[in-house]
Amino acid sequence: MAQEPAAPAPTAVTAGQPFAQRLDDLAAWRAGLDAALAQLGRAMNEQELLDAPDATVLSALRERLASDKLVLAFVAEFSRGKSELINALFFADTGRRVLPATPGRTTMCPVELRFDAGVPSRLSLLPIETRVQGLSLGELRVRDAAWHHLPLDTKDPAALARSLAAVTRTQWVPVDQARALGLWSDSQPEDNPPQRDDGKVEVPAWRHALINYPHPLLQRGLVVVDTPGLNAIGAEPELTLGLLPTAHAIVFVLAADTGVTRSDLAIWKDHLSQAALERFVVLNKIDTLADPLATPREVEAQVERQRQQTARTLGMPLQRVFAVSARDALAARVEGDVPALAASRVAPLEQALAGQLLPRQTELLLQAAHSVVQQLRQGAARRLADRRRQHAEQLMELRGLRGKSSGKLRMLAQRIDIEMADFERCSGHLTALRNVQQRLLRDLMARLSSDALATEVSAMQAAAGAKFLGLGAKSAFDALFTRLRGVLEHVERQGEEMRQMLDGSFRRMNTEFGFAFVLGPPPGLANYLQDLALIESSYGRYFSLGQAWRMGTPGFAEQFRRLLLSKLRVVFENAASEIELWSKSAAAQVDAQLGERRRAFARRREALDRVQSASGDLEARIEEVQRTDEQINALQLRMEALAERALKAARGLAPPPDTASRRDAA
Repeated sequence: MAQEPAAPAPTAVTAGQPFAQRLDDLAAWRAGLDAALAQLGRAMNEQELLDAPDATVLSALRERLASDKLVLAFVAEFSRGKSELINALFFADTGRRVLPATPGRTTMCPVELRFDAGVPSRLSLLPIETRVQGLSLGELRVRDAAWHHLPLDTKDPAALARSLAAVTRTQWVPVDQARALGLWSDSQPEDNPPQRDDGKVEVPAWRHALINYPHPLLQRGLVVVDTPGLNAIGAEPELTLGLLPTAHAIVFVLAADTGVTRSDLAIWKDHLSQAALERFVVLNKIDTLADPLATPREVEAQVERQRQQTARTLGMPLQRVFAVSARDALAARVEGDVPALAASRVAPLEQALAGQLLPRQTELLLQAAHSVVQQLRQGAARRLADRRRQHAEQLMELRGLRGKSSGKLRMLAQRIDIEMADFERCSGHLTALRNVQQRLLRDLMARLSSDALATEVSAMQAAAGAKFLGLGAKSAFDALFTRLRGVLEHVERQGEEMRQMLDGSFRRMNTEFGFAFVLGPPPGLANYLQDLALIESSYGRYFSLGQAWRMGTPGFAEQFRRLLLSKLRVVFENAASEIELWSKSAAAQVDAQLGERRRAFARRREALDRVQSASGDLEARIEEVQRTDEQINALQLRMEALAERALKAARGLAPPPDTASRRDAA
């Protein structure tokens, strides 16, 4: 469905926003790189230089460039001005507040702001009652009927704000129902909501909210996650086990007038203290520190003391702690007041997000692009080199026919037939080799399969107890990860054994039959072992004395198991995909060179037949082979130029298109 454009307010101060500008630059860079990759892939495919594994890798990279998201999560206790900060940073161009941001509690459930071109502009709300069904948020995302959908009028900021106010809705329920929903804890009463005189307690109406909104930053891949306060963060496993650990960065918002409170510190220690997370701390509401009886210098000194104390308390570098006034920043942008915007001190935060977060994402994409382009370049070079070698042999053979009698020609034809028969004999060796390779690969895939992983997690659950409680739970969890590390290490060793087997066979084939098989090393699994360690650290903390009580809340243990399994599955499936792709690449070059060799024999036989039937055809055939060789040489130069162009596009240095590029684009 076509999206209606949002209507930005022309008075909003948007120029100079470094984060917005860098996100625009990132989108333009990705588009330019994708165009260069499409050009290279199309040219290779037209010349039959792109095999199935290379095509898969190229397609995956292009899909990543098109759909890669930058997830920025804002976390705070209630009344810290978190929603106002999101409005000031990203949505001031609407001319008003987009997210509800009034005194007191506003955001009552996790809210994701994103853009999906295939979905209409709408607010999707997941009822809180779905928590008792035992289904994870990931499972419910694809069940459209489980959500309430409200259309959004993006051309009317006031109507938009009224519609989005639905995320603040609450409902009053009996304590037993709140307990069943996981929003009431008998063991942690200090986190429970207050009771009314009739004994009912206030709980959020929604479990999760998705806002599909065609804002330019969201269209360029930004995803903003707005989280509620401590009670909801602790009660919703999807936040602590899913959304927050996978965010590219966390912005932790505090109040400048209170600093780090007890509840703030609880959120930090329980959910955000992992060094693996990219974290920024914001001391908001510095406008509340204004004192008519103090000088501006004294107020500034007080703000700086709060920054330093916050950095010490949280163990964060001072340069990652920012003091801002989100309210003043939003008002300044809406009113076009540049001096007031500077006084809000939001610019250093934006510069940090742009300068420290976006380059990391760009670097990851650049590394992936460089790896894929080099793989394509090397594959094309090998295939073209093999073609040139075959043509050189044929040209030498044809030149040797000058002045030969018909008897000599028949003898040469017989020799080609013998070589073809000898070549076909090697096909049997390659078939046997492929059978062994497939058997080894099946064993590796079985060890990394989802079924094997589910069996391991179920064994942990059985050893730990149905609710993951008791003294054996932590040891069962540790034993699971010890076994999983052993699986990855075994797979890595087996992959090396497969490489040695293939390498020995390839060397023998290259020597006996003149092939040019090249085998790269199998993919290392060190990165996946690191991912496994991060999951172990993130999920293992729920077995500590301070966190173990959560396992007893309704549904948490089952959600824990589901989410743990889904995270592990991603690691193992990615490892399996890399190994399978490496194996297929080895098989693909065998198929490609076998095909090239058969075609070369056919061309040689055809040339002799034509020379035998008409002596004048010899020189014409020699000229034809020479022209073909020159074309292959030109093609090789063209592929190199296109590959280099893609690499320069990845580095942001794309040159002007050359003649070949213009022809490809046409």
